[in-house]
Order: sequence, then C-alpha cells, then structure tokens
Amino acid sequence: MAQIPQKIHELTVGQLSARSGAAVSALHFYESKGLITSRRTSGNQRRYTRDALRRVAFVRAAQRVGIPLAAIGEALAQLPEGRTPTPEDWARLSERWRGELDARIEQLSLLRDQLSQCIGCGCLSLKSCALSNPDDAIGDAITGSRLLGERRRRPGEEGNPRAGE
Repeated sequence: MAQIPQKIHELTVGQLSARSGAAVSALHFYESKGLITSRRTSGNQRRYTRDALRRVAFVRAAQRVGIPLAAIGEALAQLPEGRTPTPEDWARLSERWRGELDARIEQLSLLRDQLSQCIGCGCLSLKSCALSNPDDAIGDAITGSRLLGERRRRPGEEGNPRAGE
C-alpha cells in the first residue's frame, strides 16, 4: 500500500485510490453523490483532505454489507458539518442498519432454500417461487408457462385468443 508522508495534507485522486483500494472512477462517483468532497487546484485537479480516506473506508464497509449508497449518503449527511465518521458513528449507524440487514439475510436464506425447487421450471406460477415470481396472483387461478406467451383477453372477446388483433 502506498504510504503518504505525514506532511502531505491533501491527496491526489491517484493517491486516494491507492490508499483506499477504490478505483478512481469509484471515487469520482462517490464525489458526484456527495459522499466525499474535493477542492480543485488552479489546474482543475482534484485534491482530497486526508480524512477522505476514512470516509471512503466508511462507504466501502457499508457497501460490503449491502447498504445502498443512498442510505450511506443519508447517514453521512447527518454528521455535523460534514465531518468524518468516527468509530462511534459507525457503531451507531450500523446498529440502525441491523434490522434491515437481518431482514435481507432472512429473505436471502429463504431464497437459497427454495432455489432448487423452482430454478429452471419456467412455470412462473408456483406460490413459493420467491426467485422468479414473488407475490404471484395468477398462480391461484391457473398454472403453466403458457401464460407468458398469451395475451389477456378483453371483455367480450370469445374463443380465438387472437380475436381483435
């Protein structure tokens, strides 16, 4: 990992990328979303303060556990004066995200357990098919993949499924 001398208080995008492990394009994207900030030099080059390293680490850690960038941005916006998150901030925010993560884990576990039952069947009408057809309403009335190719009949159309075309 590239070391940055203590006397350097601002980082180039390349230095921030090397130290954080985030791609330059990801850093630009984070900046466009307001997750990190930079100033521009007279030559229009980005310069990041050293605390951007902690903000990037915060963003990447939250992303790794499945927190959407919008939620990360909301969390960072709650910090006073846009300051860098502290370990206490992470503890508080991660506790708040815990319920959402637990629900997602439960949903993924259920999906994993049902995966072998419905993958590749193509019927899209199994009530328990959380993978392809969650909240299936048509499955109560009829089954089979034939529904995928059929056009629904309008009231008054009889017999020929292509009537009125």
